[in-house]
Amino acid sequence: MNFFQSTILFPFLYNNKAEKPGLWLIWLWGFILIGVSFYATQIMPLPSSFKGQIKKTILFNGELNGPTITIFTAPRPFMGTVGERQAVAIQSWLGLSPDISIVLFSHDPSVFSFAGLLSPRVSVEPNIDFTFLGTPFFHSMVARSKASSSDVSVVIDPNTIILPDFIKTIRHAHRLDHDWLLFSSSKSVPHFPFHLDADGKHWLRDDGSRVKNLKDVLSQEWKWNFCEGKMLIAWNNGDFPLHKGVLPAFIYGKGLHNRWLINEALLSDFRFVFDASWAISNFYLNDLDQDFDRASEDFLDLATGKRFWEVAGNSNLAMLYGSLYFHEQNFSNIFRLLQCGGHYLFINSAQLVVYPLRYKGSLSLRNEVLFKSTREKNILECIDTVRSTERAKDCSVKDHLNVSIPILFPLSLETLLSLRADKNKTVVLAVVGYNYKDMLMSWVCRLNHLQISNFLVCALDDDIYDFSIFQGLAVYKYANLETNISFDNCHFGTECFQKVTKVKSRMVLQILKLGYNVLMSDVDIYWFKNPLPLLSSFGPAVLVAQSDEYKLTGPINLPRRLNSGFYYAYSDAMTIAALEKVVKHAANSNLSEQPSFYDTLCGEGGYNRIDDSRCLEPQTNLTVQFLDRDLFPNGAYKDLWQERNVKEACLVKGCFIIHNNWISGRRKKLERQVPSGLWEYDMSTSMCLQTWHKTKFVYF
Repeated sequence: MNFFQSTILFPFLYNNKAEKPGLWLIWLWGFILIGVSFYATQIMPLPSSFKGQIKKTILFNGELNGPTITIFTAPRPFMGTVGERQAVAIQSWLGLSPDISIVLFSHDPSVFSFAGLLSPRVSVEPNIDFTFLGTPFFHSMVARSKASSSDVSVVIDPNTIILPDFIKTIRHAHRLDHDWLLFSSSKSVPHFPFHLDADGKHWLRDDGSRVKNLKDVLSQEWKWNFCEGKMLIAWNNGDFPLHKGVLPAFIYGKGLHNRWLINEALLSDFRFVFDASWAISNFYLNDLDQDFDRASEDFLDLATGKRFWEVAGNSNLAMLYGSLYFHEQNFSNIFRLLQCGGHYLFINSAQLVVYPLRYKGSLSLRNEVLFKSTREKNILECIDTVRSTERAKDCSVKDHLNVSIPILFPLSLETLLSLRADKNKTVVLAVVGYNYKDMLMSWVCRLNHLQISNFLVCALDDDIYDFSIFQGLAVYKYANLETNISFDNCHFGTECFQKVTKVKSRMVLQILKLGYNVLMSDVDIYWFKNPLPLLSSFGPAVLVAQSDEYKLTGPINLPRRLNSGFYYAYSDAMTIAALEKVVKHAANSNLSEQPSFYDTLCGEGGYNRIDDSRCLEPQTNLTVQFLDRDLFPNGAYKDLWQERNVKEACLVKGCFIIHNNWISGRRKKLERQVPSGLWEYDMSTSMCLQTWHKTKFVYF
């Protein structure tokens, strides 16, 4: 029995033989109990599962400024009703405290315009990973949020309004010495006839009258949705990671990523994880929650199932990675934080333990008796309310975890082309198998950094097709390949390589016939700048291609020096007719498609050459223009890959690209390209490298 029990609780609560004290004695003991309980909670340690202590610094009531807070969100375009409601939500965040700044994840011009009106407290961050339809990846959002210099990072849905108890709760949580992560389930309301005043400080009714306590008004109508609803997630930017392992590439807003993150954080035990749903009031209009999507184009309606692949993808990832499927945590056993009667309390309903947050100590199970004896019945009522809500909160997501759900991508090639082509009806095409998945992603990341979005991936096997869908790429599966693609033995000269390369010209021809121009690019090509304006300037009836000639002097269009890994083709009759000849020639050849390009267009032995850099195919009247090697160097030209600083050497020449060819094998290509600095993808986290990126990576 400790001092607190023996001195205070024992004589009053445990001595059954003691006479019942008079009323004045009850009041006296009650007063003493309040004082001693305050003292006791200052000196008693928190349980080992908590590990943290409370900072003594007072962070509110004007004595010192609170923690700096950055709220991260991914809004849809600010247009119409959706834009208006997002604006109200963001204004509600700004009105909470001058210590709050907001970062919007988006590429959309309307988001930049909106942020400009509220600068500098609101800014836009376009440098994270998005799907080709513009939806951000949750793992990239979290990584960017963790890289923030603010004291606290918050991730929240852009339609969620936050009330003032948020800032009080964050200030209390920030007093914890131990690193922490909190979450708060957002409530839904059926209607919201209120708006902020000009200062963004007070809520007004439609008639202009001020709402004294918006929480009391809304609490009569809001509904909880613990299992599948939206959440506010916040953490302090301390020394410990949020969880063990790597956060998978969940697509934001497509389900399960919040539960996965919280589950892993609980199991990892790096941080104190608690549920602040009863301490932080946040809500959204339920008429905006009709589907999983938060950033889709209008014509891609989830009601028809056209984007169900994103939901299925998140389900697969949640089951395959981490512990959610095998060790799902029971949310009803998590510590809850609530504010009641002016006190912040932690409760664990599984153990019926109460912890006042502002103190270091923990009280025993007899706290409930203590509260009764000191007439703190409102605290017991709060606890009972939480427990009654908990009965409705016991839910599992296992039913949503199913790796057998097919990843169906219902968009046809024609639809993808219409979505991806630029204003000149041009697409950049990459044809790739799973063996080159990492090089594909580095290539994709580089194009994203250059703000080149009109690219399309042709998948040569099921694995790269599924991988591309998980990575949010616009991908089309080539269904007629008659060989299995070897992971490490599909390089130049192999039978696998010969069959794979012939797919490139077939795909280019198919797209040309659909009315789109094509820049064919291998994924082992690093782009320094956008070559499309230059390549398109040669005009129709000209096929522009890289030269594979390595000699420093002499013609660059000698026999079989046309590199079919990088060329630009217009969608015109002459180019289509010439490509048909190339495809037919390659189909009857035992070699790769590259010799067929040269022999068909420039003639065997080069007899269609008209100068040192051009050929003219006589039957179709198509001109073949070989590109300047200083601007478009191949892998052997001037030994650029042997330079100490490849990037600097290429930039001095004004290179548009450099090809990582004239070297055989995937591993050798990686060994040359990754250390050179011409690499844009972190394979360990499945994210594009960004200027804010802190993670180091390995490449095999």
